[in-house]
Amino acid sequence: MAEHFLDTKGMNCPIPILKAKKALNDVPSGEVLEIHATDPGAVADFEAFCRQTGNELVEWNEEGGLYRFMIKRAA
Repeated sequence: MAEHFLDTKGMNCPIPILKAKKALNDVPSGEVLEIHATDPGAVADFEAFCRQTGNELVEWNEEGGLYRFMIKRAA
């Protein structure tokens, strides 16, 4: 598990992105926020979010309908 964690299971777009944006404000530069989501649309949303904000989508995976994202906060 990453240093910081956000659970957005059961929430639909755009709530996971909005909560992630707010949570990243409390994550120091270079550290990773782990996000759990169940919305399949979150994959495209977090890819676009990272492109637009300069944060790094270190990895993501899906298992049994649970999407796990690891986002490294930009400097």
